[in-house]
Amino acid sequence: MPSATELAAAVRAGTTTAAELVERHLAAIDAREGEIHAFNHVLTEAARERAARIDEQAARGDDPGPLAGITVALKDNMCTRGVPTTCSSRILEGWRPPYDATVVRTLHAAGAVVVGKTNLDEFAMGSSTENSAFGPTRNPHDTSRVPGGSSGGSAAAVAAGFAHFGLGSDTGGSIRQPAALCGVVGVKPTYGYVSRYGLIAFASSLDQIGPFTTSVHDAALVLDVIGGHDPLDSTSIPREHPRLVDSVGQGVEGLRIGRITDLPAGADPDVEARLEAAFDALTAQGATVVDVQVPAFTFGLTAYYLIAPAEASSNLARYDGVRYGLRVDAPDTNSMYSATREAGFGEEVKRRIMLGTYALSAGYYDAYYGKALKVRRLIHDDFERAYAHADVLLTPTSPSVAFPFGAKGDNPLAMYLCDTYTIPTNLAGHAGMTVPFGTGAEGLPVGVQVLAGTLREPTMFRVAAALERAMEGGGR
Repeated sequence: MPSATELAAAVRAGTTTAAELVERHLAAIDAREGEIHAFNHVLTEAARERAARIDEQAARGDDPGPLAGITVALKDNMCTRGVPTTCSSRILEGWRPPYDATVVRTLHAAGAVVVGKTNLDEFAMGSSTENSAFGPTRNPHDTSRVPGGSSGGSAAAVAAGFAHFGLGSDTGGSIRQPAALCGVVGVKPTYGYVSRYGLIAFASSLDQIGPFTTSVHDAALVLDVIGGHDPLDSTSIPREHPRLVDSVGQGVEGLRIGRITDLPAGADPDVEARLEAAFDALTAQGATVVDVQVPAFTFGLTAYYLIAPAEASSNLARYDGVRYGLRVDAPDTNSMYSATREAGFGEEVKRRIMLGTYALSAGYYDAYYGKALKVRRLIHDDFERAYAHADVLLTPTSPSVAFPFGAKGDNPLAMYLCDTYTIPTNLAGHAGMTVPFGTGAEGLPVGVQVLAGTLREPTMFRVAAALERAMEGGGR
């Protein structure tokens, strides 16, 4: 399949058209969307109109941008002006944002075409996309199984060929875990690498936007487009980022690949086997494997499920039935608040709001939330010590391949354990990505996770590209 770079160049040169690319993906959506349900909204006519304008630009000799005619599926928690943005929740019923998120504006300026808004676990809270108010998304590789979450719609859309690439948000693994289960590349950049302006917040100190693609090169291209400082986001890193597409072909000769010797157990044997094969593949290309320790890694899940719900309980307080979205009428204001939130939020969102409110309450703040923040610092410091000895770290992305619907829904803890290997990186604010690296049980995709320190994306992409080359070369 041609890369996004090649296709955009063809659109600019006039050897193909944006309209042709868009129609190809709309046809794929027509063929399988009813089976997969990757989208909450398919923007058929808007995508066609946008493609026509891009083709007019190219015909005039103007440059539509580095993503000319390239289609994108946006997670439905990114504001798009005049288009329903629901977070897959009833609480935002009828709301159409009056502005675009920064990433949406940036993609538009680069010539990309939005084909739809994708399904997710409600307010990005989940690991299977079973928590959506609009029904689950199904894994394109096996529709009896989940695509992962919370960005399962974007991952499934890319895996099914509904769009060239997707955007998701990653708070504790919500890009990397579904990417691994759907067999695509998924990137969570360093916190602050991509603007969060217009991303509807779950946990503001953890959320980060990143791409889903079918190749490492395309992931680098998309991140080069959407990355950079944004004065509208106070957490945006105020510096220029190096071009990641220049890193993809540099190889791994001389790099140190860290094996975490005290990594929490729990990955299935087929996943562990693929991780070992990844170490071997990098060694064969000139890298050196070194043993490192990250002692606080094992506390990531516990700390996360205090910090993230605490932030969520604050962020979601704005949904009260007064200013926008759903409103359930009641005799008085307090009753209206209660009735609206009871009707508008799903069970998992309510669970996390209550957990977060409890952790922040008087008498418990220091014992729970305050202690979790100290653990977060320990995790960050342990990672920093590991990166003094290794350029990147390799771990499983998900403990297992995609699991059947309903397998974990009745046991929240079992679902939370899906993010064992991804959460610590969010707490540290570091970079991480997953690369498809063969298959495991039932022939389903397995992803290997590449982790790197703050703003070490160029090195991370070098390693990811080497793993991809190993698979293209017949790696087993």
